[in-house]
Amino acid sequence: MTQKNDLLAGFPRAQLMFGTTPLERLDRLSEELKIDLWLKRDDLTGLGFGGNKTRQLEFYFGDALAQGADTILITGAVQSNYVRSAAAAAARLGMKSVLQLEERVPNMGPDYYKSGNVLLSKILGAEHMSYPVGEDEAGADAALHARAEELKAQGRKPYVIHLGLNHPPLGALGYVAAGQELCEQMQDFDAVVVPSGSGATHGGLLTGIVLSGVPARVYGVCVRRNGEKQRDRISIVLQKLANLLGIDAACLLAKIDVWDGALAPGYGKLGTKTQSALKRMAQSEGIFLDPVYSAKTFAGLLDLISEEQITSGQKIVMVHTGGLPALFGYESELAENFRFSSPITDID
Repeated sequence: MTQKNDLLAGFPRAQLMFGTTPLERLDRLSEELKIDLWLKRDDLTGLGFGGNKTRQLEFYFGDALAQGADTILITGAVQSNYVRSAAAAAARLGMKSVLQLEERVPNMGPDYYKSGNVLLSKILGAEHMSYPVGEDEAGADAALHARAEELKAQGRKPYVIHLGLNHPPLGALGYVAAGQELCEQMQDFDAVVVPSGSGATHGGLLTGIVLSGVPARVYGVCVRRNGEKQRDRISIVLQKLANLLGIDAACLLAKIDVWDGALAPGYGKLGTKTQSALKRMAQSEGIFLDPVYSAKTFAGLLDLISEEQITSGQKIVMVHTGGLPALFGYESELAENFRFSSPITDID
């Protein structure tokens, strides 16, 4: 089944990407893990510290501009890379951004609320509002629509990017394109490992790879929900995405793979596996991972190797989804694992 970008041609798209992102071999980790490990560097998408959300936002902003919108409204966790990227895209395109921050991660330190993506979003000039619940997508969407009505009364033209599954997953189209891009760079890989949260990145990537005719497995590492719940969510995303593209979903639904072995202790929380994976990537390859998505993804990859789902000699691609500003919001949580051996004032 080979179909190219013509499937995406009918969807309006704002140009936010710098271009094709690199595919880099990780030589030291390949030797250590006895696999052929490659990193798809979607941390290098460019705009506003980069990350995977840039790909998704190209289609949401394309739709917003086609409708004549001048204001974008979006919800995410306090340290959301998505809302920071949306604020950067809005600034690039001369639009206003309204960011609704959910209380999705409990018991966090003060850095979480003022550093990292929060600070960057303020620098970008975004308006902030808060939502007190972290698992109420319908309620969060309703709150954005209420703010949108206020903005309409002020003469603005708002556009809401929804959290809930009752809306077309336009953002997933960005990862259909990414899957096709990856398959143009390399076709002989055995599997891809990608974070699985909202489902847009995982579902879109799977679709792009299947449409490119590459038989590789796509493992979605759960970053927010357990495997059973995430499988159900991906099924819905894939069905809605297939409807958007006018294709049969059956070939996609048969290829769902999720892995929740690195999820604990939950979304946005740094378990032992996540911290160890973050440290290993940095100290083996000099590449930073973020604590919420990419470090959990690498931890999941290591789990898949230990459980022999990924076996010796296989060629594996891991998608680095970026999100590095969140590292600074997690300073308190990371401090115990990365203490200085002597006071910093003593370092020349």
